[in-house]
Amino acid sequence: MNSANEKTPTELPHIMKGLEQFYMVTRTDGEGLITYSNNNFLATSKWTPKRIMGKSFWQMFPDNEDNQLEAHTIWNRVLNGKTWFGSIEKMTRHGDPYFVKMLAIPIMNSNKKLESATFIELDITDDVKLKEQLQQIAFLDFETGLMSRHKLETMVNEFIRDDRHFSFVYITIDHYYTLKDLQSYDSESILIQEFTNRLKRFFQDEPIARVGVSQFVVLTSFGDWFVQGFLSFLKEQPIYIDNKALPLTVSGGIVRYPEDQQTFTHLIKAALTATKNITDQGGGKIACLSTESHVILNRRSKIDKKMLTALDHRNLQVVYQPQMDIATGETTVYEALVRWQDEELGYIMPDELIPIAEENGHIHAIGAFVIEEAAKMAVTLSNKKHDAIISVNTSVREFNNSQMHEKLTNILEKTKCPSNKIQLEITEKFALQAEQEHSIVLQMKKLQEDGIQFTLDDFGTGYASFRYMQSLPISKVKIDKVFIQSLLTMPKNKKLVEGMILFSKTMGFYVVAEGVESEEQFELLKEMGVDAVQGYYIGAPVTAEEIFQNL
Repeated sequence: MNSANEKTPTELPHIMKGLEQFYMVTRTDGEGLITYSNNNFLATSKWTPKRIMGKSFWQMFPDNEDNQLEAHTIWNRVLNGKTWFGSIEKMTRHGDPYFVKMLAIPIMNSNKKLESATFIELDITDDVKLKEQLQQIAFLDFETGLMSRHKLETMVNEFIRDDRHFSFVYITIDHYYTLKDLQSYDSESILIQEFTNRLKRFFQDEPIARVGVSQFVVLTSFGDWFVQGFLSFLKEQPIYIDNKALPLTVSGGIVRYPEDQQTFTHLIKAALTATKNITDQGGGKIACLSTESHVILNRRSKIDKKMLTALDHRNLQVVYQPQMDIATGETTVYEALVRWQDEELGYIMPDELIPIAEENGHIHAIGAFVIEEAAKMAVTLSNKKHDAIISVNTSVREFNNSQMHEKLTNILEKTKCPSNKIQLEITEKFALQAEQEHSIVLQMKKLQEDGIQFTLDDFGTGYASFRYMQSLPISKVKIDKVFIQSLLTMPKNKKLVEGMILFSKTMGFYVVAEGVESEEQFELLKEMGVDAVQGYYIGAPVTAEEIFQNL
């Protein structure tokens, strides 16, 4: 007999049916891949029943550090057979944020391994937006009573107008989500409140803002030595939860106005960069950016500002670096490289230009420009009886656009360029993300069917995975120049390159070595069995006109 408060197996479906009328419900398998979603979830997330199947749990969250860490925290708890409950930001199929109260329930098999997980969610987006609006009106963070980010920006701009000298100090709690996961549910607010109290006690009457879940900014006239004293103060005044002292440390960046940066945007960017440098080194410090780092940031800011004008005025230029096929001794591929010469900034090379373009969204326009120029180049070479392919670097952000296949096809039709004359290069990071996003793989395969080849660039420097090398339509790999540079000086590196070539050949790939700068490197790579080489030994990047003159 069941006791009065037990639920029989026949009652459980009725309970779930009742829940599904009012809540969003999804289920995943033990690997975190979605196997079921109800209509409420589909309506809110804008996914379709067909497209949501097989997507990963992590793809439902915004692609930034805080939200991905939160997703990993939830999943690790579920993986260990524990439920999770709390508020979380999620992302629709189109990239729009929404907010839910989520209950995550694991189902374990007889071996105590996760078999599946059920996620029951209630949409609280309207409540969150109302709270944000009220916070902006009040200029306060409700939980801590500190200034909001909106109030912080207003105050900084007032300080700048009044020409007040101050330090902008960004402070983040190290390993916050790990600390949070180790505690009970109600300990999160205790941790934040206690940490806020210590900030107020140490910095006294200085303005303090909360700019993230575990991120804070202090505006102070005190010197760096005083700010850095906060680290010792935290050790002397530990935070206790459940009668246990937390192993809490912080990382931070100090930026001075007006010596280092002169606007709110530049101050916070520089402070974030300084903080990231510290966290990358293990955390537990508060430091300034070097003078050289400020110069780099200022240059990046100028590039960002001028990029749209450069696109409008067609100030970008495409140059082409030859790639030689070893079997024939002929140049069979030219890699298209975008560069930009500015009167103030000088030459801006792809390694500097592309990351900024990805951040500000101009990568789509730049990508389309380069592909069109490459297509024109391929047609002209063909007309001059020179049979060569033009290789173009592409970004995963371009392929996140579902119209990428159509856009590329239209460019080829417009320029009358055969699709087999264009080759697209992707990085290992691109490959890893593409493998998780079915729509990207479909676009890649469509382009492959059209005749476009894909090359895996920078092989060996990123997220190497045998799996994506099998599932993605890759036909070539390029061994990164970092391995070629030390080929003759490091015996272990020589063995590594030999192994990479052997592995790639076993997989049926055409192997290219890039960054070849000497005859000795060339001869050794030829002996190792590479199919093609690229680098200054073969030829530097040159304009289309220079190539035509030498044909």
